[in-house]
Amino acid sequence: MMIYPVVMAGGSGTRFWPLSRKNRPKQLLALAGDGPLLAATVARLPPLAPIARTYVVCGPAHAAAVRRMVPRLPARNLVIEPCARNTAPCVGLAAVHVLRRDREGIMAMLPADHHIAEPAAFRRALAGAARLAGDGAIATIGIRPTRPETGYGYLKVGARIPGSGRHPRGLQPAWVERFVEKPDVVTAARYLADGGYLWNSGIFLFRADVILEEIRRAMPVLGEQLAVIEASLGTPAYTRTLRRVFPACPSISIDYGVMEKSRRIAVLPAEFGWSDIGSFAALAEVRRTDALGNVAEGEAMIIDGRNDVVLAAGNRPVAVIGLEDVVVVDAGDAVLVCRKDRAQDVRQAVEELRRRGREDLL
Repeated sequence: MMIYPVVMAGGSGTRFWPLSRKNRPKQLLALAGDGPLLAATVARLPPLAPIARTYVVCGPAHAAAVRRMVPRLPARNLVIEPCARNTAPCVGLAAVHVLRRDREGIMAMLPADHHIAEPAAFRRALAGAARLAGDGAIATIGIRPTRPETGYGYLKVGARIPGSGRHPRGLQPAWVERFVEKPDVVTAARYLADGGYLWNSGIFLFRADVILEEIRRAMPVLGEQLAVIEASLGTPAYTRTLRRVFPACPSISIDYGVMEKSRRIAVLPAEFGWSDIGSFAALAEVRRTDALGNVAEGEAMIIDGRNDVVLAAGNRPVAVIGLEDVVVVDAGDAVLVCRKDRAQDVRQAVEELRRRGREDLL
């Protein structure tokens, strides 16, 4: 059973403005304090999968940065999308590459911008999910919720899967009954109390042939477009074909386009210190905090404050006095100030800058 990790590194990271920009998005930043998120994602994969079997998918603007951050990545394993078309085309494009290399290859689709506190437990979870994928399932990793989180999607756990190997108590694989979108806080609290829901980690494992079959069934137009691209692989026409066909692919996530319509989704519950670092407010989960729960970087001064995130990345002192639960980020040419409970709304600032024509700050 050969696992081919595919690291999706094409996101824009708008919730991390002003640190994240078009040419330096979230996955290229050291938000967790242990090097760029992309480099950390690739580094935690061996010995489960060597770098020779690891793929990275990104856009042309970030290809040079990926090569610098992952210098041992084989050139053929860097898949460059001509433009951003969301995760369904991204997954499909990666699948045709893996299928050409290994018709029984099992892909592990991994976001480039997650933090994993326990890499060994993470690799064990991937290996368990790969066994499900080898039997033809589309396996996802589900995280047991610890709080009524409104920033994550949820999975409704269905019937247990018998004969799927040994797993720790309470972490038995099951079929996914349905996907649930990000809920409000009351609904999230109900899911937590129910015990039958898991956070959707966005990590999927499947055979390349299985996911292409599911794409053809759920999204026939995309299936046909991928077939055209696949036919050009290994020929001088590949780059020209990709540039012609890929921009016309539907821009839709793999969750919406395929997973929510599939009848073969399995989930393996796992615990490995996962965080998708979805906003500045989440940095307290992955960084060292002081005794009052504050996260500080650079010349940040937090006086009489609690649970604050203050990042002084602009080479000048930033003082925050007497405030609780706030985010203050100085990037040198732009400053963000917001309540932590509004950190998910930072993208609205990006939209406003775009409306004002301030492309220099995006």
